[in-house]
Amino acid sequence: MSQGKGFFGGGLGKMKELTEAFKKAQQVQDGAKKLQEELDQLEVEGSAGGGLVKVFLSGNQEPRRVEISPDVLKEEADVVAELVTVAMQDAYAKSTATMRERMEDLTGGLNIPGLS
Repeated sequence: MSQGKGFFGGGLGKMKELTEAFKKAQQVQDGAKKLQEELDQLEVEGSAGGGLVKVFLSGNQEPRRVEISPDVLKEEADVVAELVTVAMQDAYAKSTATMRERMEDLTGGLNIPGLS
């Protein structure tokens, strides 16, 4: 019978590496929960028409509110709709960029699929 190299085939050194990896994963998981709460509280503004239309989302892209200047209401419905759409796209882009940056900070450069 050959002598084994421990449970994972590398002795205690491999076990220590595995333990450290689990600790790091737990830290990332704990940080992700905190980040989720922070993003829920964050408010990101998107705008169009020089600020005549504003859309507000949470850091998790949850819609919060829309502000439309009375000056815009003099326009045709399709113009108002386009301004709202542009403001939504602006808010979404800012919100996702913020979320991505915060996740990159959290993971400390780990290569996690789906975040790059």
